[in-house]
Amino acid sequence: MAKVAATLNEALNEKNRDVGLSDLVAALMFIGVVAYAIFGGADFGSGVWDLAAGDATRGAHVRAQIDRSIGPVWEANHVWLIYVLVFLWTGFPTAFAAIMNTLFIPWLLVGLGIVLRGGAFAFRKFSSSLREAQIHGAVFAVSSLVTPFFLGMIAGAIASGRVPLDEPGDVWASWTGPTSWVGGVLAVLTCTFLAGTFLAADSQRSGNDELANDIGTKSFAVGLVTGAVSLVAAVTLELDAESLASGLHGRGLPLILISAVAGSFSVWRLRQRRWARARVGAVIAVAAIVIGWGVGQYPDILVDHAEINDVIGARPTQVGLLIVFALASVTVIPALAWLYVLVNGDRWSRSPSSH
Repeated sequence: MAKVAATLNEALNEKNRDVGLSDLVAALMFIGVVAYAIFGGADFGSGVWDLAAGDATRGAHVRAQIDRSIGPVWEANHVWLIYVLVFLWTGFPTAFAAIMNTLFIPWLLVGLGIVLRGGAFAFRKFSSSLREAQIHGAVFAVSSLVTPFFLGMIAGAIASGRVPLDEPGDVWASWTGPTSWVGGVLAVLTCTFLAGTFLAADSQRSGNDELANDIGTKSFAVGLVTGAVSLVAAVTLELDAESLASGLHGRGLPLILISAVAGSFSVWRLRQRRWARARVGAVIAVAAIVIGWGVGQYPDILVDHAEINDVIGARPTQVGLLIVFALASVTVIPALAWLYVLVNGDRWSRSPSSH
């Protein structure tokens, strides 16, 4: 009897250890979600500013600043998306399968948008005519809007509990619910606002105060619209994603409040033409709202259908992911950090005319 009790106790301890390990793997994966929301969001949002810049003459200064701001990092930012997908695929294989089986259409559109966007951004620089450059520029700009929109719709589908675990969900209804539509619109607005604060600060640092004022003033308006849509999103979650809304009322509430305060601070600083400080507020606002989503949804990985520990992969795989993260922490992450430091330095930000 004592031996049976000891065996049972050992099994329970093993289960508890797995729960802790699975939570750690999920947390490390979510670091990538937050990083992609910030860096990838600013990247995509720059394309939206490109779309709204106007014709070749009126939009020349904006597009030149976009090239300087994202040129060295636009491809590096996708490292975070690859990181998240690899962690999800290997760490939570059944959840990955459920998400891809149910949401394969929006994921297909996201992948198409990323590919077209990257190709167009690169080819625009080497176009042999103005017409060719305009075509590539249009593809880049439209893809920059479409891609975050469908990423937001995917997030909305998961958040509203429309991705089941045991069988594929409805091919269309799963990602076209109210939360998905609001999520898509909010994703585009958030990316645009975030990118606007980056571009305004970069323009000022490069010595182009006129462009900084123009982008910063428009970003102020975008920030107000984003705040209004955020209120609509809050109401939508109450009606369409009750489980997530409940989590946001509890443990996620402090982070939601931090996001609201940081977003308000950023808009206020834009009003005062303090572009660099506005950017800090925007980054904190985006990070807090994304983390708040994760905390509010915890412990579910598929809302209303599967918790993290229900779909975790084999223990050796979890350990392997921790080792990979440790190696990346001393190789990939410092390299990316140094890249961002160089790009945000005064030497790189200086406009060509000032050399």
